[in-house]
Amino acid sequence: MHVLIIKHMDTKLTLKLNNGIVNRAKEYAKEQGTSLSRMVEAYFDSLTKKDKKKPKISPLVKSLSGVIKLPEDYDYKKDYAEYLAKKYK
Repeated sequence: MHVLIIKHMDTKLTLKLNNGIVNRAKEYAKEQGTSLSRMVEAYFDSLTKKDKKKPKISPLVKSLSGVIKLPEDYDYKKDYAEYLAKKYK
């Protein structure tokens, strides 16, 4: 268990987290050129924002939008249930 103390501005937050997760998060933050504190702050900010407009869509997702055309009456739940039934036979 890893105790992570995040101090930003005038507020300090203590979290108990799995060591492996903390180490991966630190590495990710380093790769992104940011700090773990800033990542956690941004995450909490995104969770608690009152102004929840449309989420930002990445250029890749935008480019894929509309690639597949499905019939109006397509039942994805039925299709997925059939897929799972075959997979776990």
